Amino acid sequence: MSFDPAPDTSRVQSLMPGQLIARGICRMMAHAGFVTVEELIPTPGLRVDVMAMGPKGEIWIFECKSSRADYMSDRKWQGYLEWCDRFFWAVDESFPSDLLPEGTGLAIADAYDGEILRMGPETRLAGARRKVMCQKFARHAARRLQLMRDPSFTIST
Repeated sequence: MSFDPAPDTSRVQSLMPGQLIARGICRMMAHAGFVTVEELIPTPGLRVDVMAMGPKGEIWIFECKSSRADYMSDRKWQGYLEWCDRFFWAVDESFPSDLLPEGTGLAIADAYDGEILRMGPETRLAGARRKVMCQKFARHAARRLQLMRDPSFTIST
């Protein structure tokens, strides 16, 4: 699989910094055989920036931070840990990564690709929780696809 940055330059220019990071993370994970969704809600009050599902059903969460202020204002990240097998911060190359807590994963990304610098520790989800997350992932992905095909259609949750 190859990604050519040229065809979508105007779309990329319209994205916010965190969205650019998320885009690169999604591309990186696609190279690794994962599928991704953005802005998934695992439970009320939390919204995951990028959730990735691997070929064996593993679930990884990437929390994208575009600046020091963005990171400092985040008080919910620890709530994501119970909804994934691995947790990562996703930042760009200018982010002061020494701010990020030890014992969490770290990935660096731009709009076109990314790289995992530090693997997040594995904490396997319980079977029942994994089933719930796989169903949420599938429903979220299907809902997004439906909205792409028919933007004026309203889907109840």
